[in-house]
Amino acid sequence: MKTAHNGIQSSPEREALLSLLRSGLWGSDPDDGFSCFPLSVAEWDNVFRLARQQTVTGLVFHGLQHLPDVLLPSEALLMRWAAETDAIERRNKKMNAVLKDIVAEFHKRELNPILQKGQGTARFYINPLLRECGDIDFYFNNRQAWEAALDLMRSRGAALKKQGDGSVVYRWRGVEVEHHQRLFDLYNPFKQGTLNRVEQQKGYSRFALPAAPGGESVTVPSPFLELLLHNLHILKHSLGRGIGLRQLCDMARACYLLHGEINPGEMKAVCRKLGIGRWCLLLHAFLTQKLGLPESCLPYPETASTAQPLADIVWRGGNFGRHNAKFEQNATGWQRKCQTARSFGDNARFAFRYAPKEASWFLLQLMKGQII
Repeated sequence: MKTAHNGIQSSPEREALLSLLRSGLWGSDPDDGFSCFPLSVAEWDNVFRLARQQTVTGLVFHGLQHLPDVLLPSEALLMRWAAETDAIERRNKKMNAVLKDIVAEFHKRELNPILQKGQGTARFYINPLLRECGDIDFYFNNRQAWEAALDLMRSRGAALKKQGDGSVVYRWRGVEVEHHQRLFDLYNPFKQGTLNRVEQQKGYSRFALPAAPGGESVTVPSPFLELLLHNLHILKHSLGRGIGLRQLCDMARACYLLHGEINPGEMKAVCRKLGIGRWCLLLHAFLTQKLGLPESCLPYPETASTAQPLADIVWRGGNFGRHNAKFEQNATGWQRKCQTARSFGDNARFAFRYAPKEASWFLLQLMKGQII
């Protein structure tokens, strides 16, 4: 095991995971010429465990198809991996069906929700069904639509629960759905005017739902807003409990397909206005150095010299920090709030280096959340 520059220890398992993940993301042979392989039985078990913690099991399984037979894991592990990947595909198909039905319910009442991330992001992948799904996130850009949507779900028997950030969550046909009153994850109130102007200027696009070819479609952010949305979402969780590889893969695939539809100079100017210029360079470094995104596909062509500070956060906690060894995995209520506060404490140096103003407002919001 070797130590990464100024960071936590790297390992053959992590390097192998990233190699296979790049193969799965881009549909190509490992870019390191199979230098991470062969692996022992124990190392392969760890690669599988890491893939699950980072919620990239299906993508990494797709990457396995580019390995020569002599370098593959045992047949028993391959079968288990295939079963997990099949389950991911089935969950995605269910999610797509639920999404189609709930969007149809809204459209019948002339409501037009904007789909955030999730199944909308899956369209950027070579095989959308291999991206692990979570919940369904809708954004409503005016108060009247927000209230009408909640009234509709309430009338259909959904048990609505308000979250600390003002969003509302409920379950619909076994799938968690969240309604949001803002498009972007940014706590600095002095930057909301900039975000509102960008949203109004760039607007939205339409996306044909995968479960309804030629039929139902849903509104999604325009390419410029899509890339900014992923950027700020990753930043929010990096400052808090943590972030995993799946969300960074989402950003990489979105950049790959959408970079030609945005103005790099305009994106750079907006990011600087938002106070996240240094953060963007670190994010760009991770996308290119760790995930293999071509630099020509970045929102604008500037990167930090190393991606290690963000990589440390990714490896420390996995998907949204849920696998941080310091924390109780089933924590709720006050325990979870305390864990979030402790995570920010662990990440404080990182936060105030890469997004100092946003970190200050994030801390204020966190303190408020501990009290309420």
